[in-house]
Amino acid sequence: CSLQAGLAVLLKAERLFHSSYHSQAVHIRPICRVSHWFAQVPCDGFTVATCLFLVQDASCLAVSWELRQTLTVVFDFFSSGQGKKDWSLFKMFSRTLTDTCPLASQSKVYVDISPKNKEKELLEVSPPPTSVHEAIVQGDKKTYAVYDLLSPSLFNTSRSLNVQLKWKRPQDSSEMPIPTLHAQRYVGGYGLQTGEICTLIYNTHPYRAFPVILLETVPWYLRLYVHTLTIITKGKENKPS
Repeated sequence: CSLQAGLAVLLKAERLFHSSYHSQAVHIRPICRVSHWFAQVPCDGFTVATCLFLVQDASCLAVSWELRQTLTVVFDFFSSGQGKKDWSLFKMFSRTLTDTCPLASQSKVYVDISPKNKEKELLEVSPPPTSVHEAIVQGDKKTYAVYDLLSPSLFNTSRSLNVQLKWKRPQDSSEMPIPTLHAQRYVGGYGLQTGEICTLIYNTHPYRAFPVILLETVPWYLRLYVHTLTIITKGKENKPS
């Protein structure tokens, strides 16, 4: 469908490249194919049914390749001077969703509607979602409003879908929620002898540990030596896996 229909309609280059952050990635990995075999089993002691079983190839003799493309974009309207956390698809991308791609088996939009403090933050999404999904993310219970573009009723009432999120109460600018996992990075020293990159990763969960994959983008003016890498956790050196 390219940019004619589906979620890719929102990928307007001049809007994406003027955002606070964007990252494109292509993930390719080998996966074992699933083999099929049929068997006849008694269902109720009298009749015999033919069933299809899907069995994972333990020896992994047949391998398929999985291709996954991702695009991560961050729009920060709050710190850009507007002082509001309200947003909409049109406000971010200058476009709305008008149709689904007929070749897509799934096409959904998820909106996080689980505020950290439910008494102070009352949010509202419009139009009403087609369903609500709950999941555990980093030890916290999250609630998502789901917009299924393949649902026939989604585009019946309107020709376009412009998901909007508004807060019913004004928010204090000093009380921004801190993610469970967050990081800071700074460059210290100068030259090849004292120059260094320090990355601080924080886990604010009271009891749970999380695996972390760190991808560093090294500035062009720094030359890194791998043997000088040190990882310190709670004052003790920690070797990565």
